[in-house]
Amino acid sequence: MERRSFFALRVGLFLSAVLMAVGVAIAENKRPADCESADAADQVGEFDLRTARRLTGDWGGVRTDIEDAGFKITFKLMNQIMTNMHGGAETKNGHDTAGSYEMSFYLDFEKMGLIEDAWFFIQAEGNWGGDDSDFDKEKVGGLFKTNQDAKSEEPLFVDLWYWAQSFADDKLELRFGRLLLLKSFFDTSKVIGCEDTQFMNRALVYNATIPLQKGLSLYVNYDITEQLYVRAAAMDIHSRNRQTNFNTAFHDEDEFRFHGEVGYRPKFSSARGDLWGHYRVGTWYDPGRREEFFDTAGGVLASRHSSGHWGFYIGFDQMVWKESDEPSGKQGLTIAGRYGQADGTVYRIDRFWSLAGAYEGIVPGRDRDVLGLGFGQGIVSDEYGDIHERADRESVYELYYSIHVKPYLTITPDLQFITNTGGHEDDPDTFVGGVRFKMSF
Repeated sequence: MERRSFFALRVGLFLSAVLMAVGVAIAENKRPADCESADAADQVGEFDLRTARRLTGDWGGVRTDIEDAGFKITFKLMNQIMTNMHGGAETKNGHDTAGSYEMSFYLDFEKMGLIEDAWFFIQAEGNWGGDDSDFDKEKVGGLFKTNQDAKSEEPLFVDLWYWAQSFADDKLELRFGRLLLLKSFFDTSKVIGCEDTQFMNRALVYNATIPLQKGLSLYVNYDITEQLYVRAAAMDIHSRNRQTNFNTAFHDEDEFRFHGEVGYRPKFSSARGDLWGHYRVGTWYDPGRREEFFDTAGGVLASRHSSGHWGFYIGFDQMVWKESDEPSGKQGLTIAGRYGQADGTVYRIDRFWSLAGAYEGIVPGRDRDVLGLGFGQGIVSDEYGDIHERADRESVYELYYSIHVKPYLTITPDLQFITNTGGHEDDPDTFVGGVRFKMSF
């Protein structure tokens, strides 16, 4: 009885916090209709905290001047507060806070008058809390992280960098450097692809059957038509953080994972203007050596390893309803889905699918707010199930409401319900709540 009461109290407190956040956001955002949007430039001159796109504004015009000269600097701060309200591995002290901060530099060499159609990008990232607090491992125990932004605590380090060059009237683009191929270039989605502004659970950010890694890569994209494209990339599979990755990419054991994708971006006409879409199919191949799922009879038999594994995926995004007939209007409903398969002899999750919808501007007068509802499921491979009794699948249901408090600040209450937490039959269900804060400086 006490346990149920404690659970009810936690749920009540969390929902109260959510309602308070929504109320504050609505009260603070009763602004004139012609107020600047987050897509507009910061006002040059006197700084106005109510309308600035970024918290530090335009630096008295300096920021605009250097951006016009080809140099752009951005800084953002993320923080998430999570709590396991029921089920999972443990609810005692089942709360956690984690966050990250990113600083990026963009150099447009064409604006600088140096090289036409070329640019350079570099990003540094730091993290706190995250994996070191063991929230997902000790308190939840699921297959998917409930907070994809949470990482091991690290001071600021260079995380991504690349040189980019476009040719043939921007139809052909090449990038070389340390890249995040998944989410940035392959299986991209405007609904289920960004843990900073959309869903938080990994099952609704990435396709679990595609290897996730950052590393030294060569990427090429060719736009066959305005709607049809083909892209491919090769990535060093031995890359490590806090390294240039040249030491792992070019040595005696140099091995590269290959990615390929064909995509189609149609526009369907409707009574309220064009409805955009994005449909894609892709594959990947990893030559690396991995241990197979094999019953060694307690170590009596030798383990098995194999090389050369691959997978494929399909995905789509489609706007299905638009509120206004304005060409630039974003208010409306967009749905998205993913499916993927991988080699079950070495990958624990060999089948995965997700489906989600996001409605921007669902509340009257709150045109920039987004309501999202999604479902993701990872299915454990038969080979893994042969040596792990009752292995099955894990399912994730997630609901969020992104509140556009100011152009530089969003607050996102989030609820997740996870069944078979851990991927085995009879594993407990879990109810997780969280609040995410994102600020741009």
